[in-house]
Amino acid sequence: MDFPETLFSIEDVNRAKKLIERGYRHKIKVIGCPEFKKGVEASLKLIEEAGYADFMRSYIRTISESRGFSQLREFEASLWANKYTVEDPVEAASFFIQKAQQMKMFLEGVAHFTGEGEAIAIKKRIEFLKDLKERTTDPKVKEDCERKLNLWKESTFF
Repeated sequence: MDFPETLFSIEDVNRAKKLIERGYRHKIKVIGCPEFKKGVEASLKLIEEAGYADFMRSYIRTISESRGFSQLREFEASLWANKYTVEDPVEAASFFIQKAQQMKMFLEGVAHFTGEGEAIAIKKRIEFLKDLKERTTDPKVKEDCERKLNLWKESTFF
């Protein structure tokens, strides 16, 4: 059974969910200029280093360069990201994990676009940053994770 091309119908969503439960994983396709692709690849390496590659590949099929806002495209299981999103690999990686969590929630029928849904996705992002900080051997990445975690700690929302 192939992964649905789009996720517009309940049947397509259910089929995608069943495939993922059975171990289906996407080979993430990156679409964009060479500089964009390089930024995405650096972020995907950090996702792998943190132990989240399987999670990411479960829910995201494509990461495409966009001139507009960076966003999850649920009906395509894809991310649109602008060039500024991928300039900082740690920030991009944590953003990608947040959006993968929202995609997971979408497939599970959970409202991922509400304040509560966003809070759940951000908690996953923070969890990722903690795990990356622990698993990386790069002192600059550790420091960057710590700085970002402190910013989230200071947030009045979390």
